[in-house]
Amino acid sequence: MPQQADLGLIGLAVMGRNLALNIADHGYSVAVYNRSAERTDEFIAGEATGAPIVGVYTVEELVQTLAQPRIVVLMIKAGEPVDAQIDALVPLLEPGDTIIDGGNSQFTDTERRTTQLSEDGIHFIGMGVSGGEEGARYGPSLMPGGSIAAWPQVRDIFRSIAAVADGEPCCEWVGPGGAGHYVKMVHNGIEYGDMQVIAEAYDIMSRGLGLDAPAMQPIFARWNTGRLDSFLIEITAGIMATVDADGEPLLDRVLDAAGQKGTGKWTVVASMDQAAPTTLVAEAVYARIVSSLVDQRAAASGILTGPPGAIDDDPEGVISDLEDALYASKIVSYAQGFMLFEAASQEFAWDLDTGTIASLWRAGCIIRSRFLADITAAYRSNPELSNLLLEGFFRDAVAEAEPGWRRTVGRAVAAGIPVPAYSSALAFYDGYRSDRLPANLIQAQRDSFGAHTYERTDKTRGEFFHSSWGA
Repeated sequence: MPQQADLGLIGLAVMGRNLALNIADHGYSVAVYNRSAERTDEFIAGEATGAPIVGVYTVEELVQTLAQPRIVVLMIKAGEPVDAQIDALVPLLEPGDTIIDGGNSQFTDTERRTTQLSEDGIHFIGMGVSGGEEGARYGPSLMPGGSIAAWPQVRDIFRSIAAVADGEPCCEWVGPGGAGHYVKMVHNGIEYGDMQVIAEAYDIMSRGLGLDAPAMQPIFARWNTGRLDSFLIEITAGIMATVDADGEPLLDRVLDAAGQKGTGKWTVVASMDQAAPTTLVAEAVYARIVSSLVDQRAAASGILTGPPGAIDDDPEGVISDLEDALYASKIVSYAQGFMLFEAASQEFAWDLDTGTIASLWRAGCIIRSRFLADITAAYRSNPELSNLLLEGFFRDAVAEAEPGWRRTVGRAVAAGIPVPAYSSALAFYDGYRSDRLPANLIQAQRDSFGAHTYERTDKTRGEFFHSSWGA
């Protein structure tokens, strides 16, 4: 082990351990520190045996072990723990050193930290890391942003450990300030949406058609060989094939209460702040909240009335339409996500490159899919594309899927099966393609009760009027 390590890493939970091993595999020496010395000892004596990784037991020792300019990666819980660790590091570092936050921090915290640390001459990078345990170990998707001066210092390290798609590392500079964590936040929001559209397909096949998990497994496996090819569809097929100790489907014994860690909610809040409609992600978040009301739902199921849930149509036709609904809804969700990037880029002057962002998600991350190669190509072909739905490939794909999408929503509503993601995506699509919406009535109501004024269709935009409404 060399006397001076190329990089320091703080936090040896699952992601930190695997990231350290990945970095070491690519020829860089790593000094690791964890608040619990026992975890450090266990890691050094176990997984890290033989690797160019050294354990240290104080922050001071960590800093002393690093080659200059120093690079310290934080893989710890977001929020106050990150601030506390930064406070402990700053007195020990020098101008030109770099701190990297690889956790799921809020982008506003990253903005603040980047500004504050720059006053001491210390570079700060907020880096989204996606891919879970396997990705961290063998190739994650990395979304770094913050102090651009630090990028040349860390670029080779992180591009070497990232996943690779079409010969390109899934790691590229995203933008200044909190841009890296913003991109990761939206990635996670889209992930919520992807999971929800898959769950709605499962619900329709289960309740609507009466299929059990083994019967659904080949359907998801087949979908994974076509346009829906993705990591989440792949693991869903695996879930459908998994049985409990008695041979029964394990999925049937999982409580239907979905958890969440907050990044989906952050995406929805940000979309409201930036006036960009991520309606599908919002419904995915709310669906998880509704799922958590387990006791209330159990009581309501014996009181509230509705259709029985069965769908009597031809199962093959239902499943074919369901694939269309899933695909079209997914296109809408990504279109909305990239609308949010455009709005945030303008508000924060980040100059986000949507083609680059899409390319980072083609491999390594949780939402990786064949579909993202198409999005990358669309934005690289036309960097000024205002909406993914307007690009030829996706416009045609939605047009082809639209009849089945509408039939799926109609069947689900008639059967009493909730499809908040499919229906909200369809409502957005219909709203976006409408050259006139009933918002004129809303604006007239606002002017009537609050004198909020309105614009006229027969006058120039930006000219406002007030009227006395009613008899």
